[in-house]
Amino acid sequence: MAKKVTGKKAATAASKVLRDGRTSATSKTAAASALSQREKKSGKK
Repeated sequence: MAKKVTGKKAATAASKVLRDGRTSATSKTAAASALSQREKKSGKK
């Protein structure tokens, strides 16, 4: 089964929704869900 990961553009849009104080709770829930599916960056260099 393929791993589902939120794309970069969608993650950027979701981040903007979360930072905007004018968006509804439903929008913020959807944005948080999208970001939770974003692939984690590795902290190692």
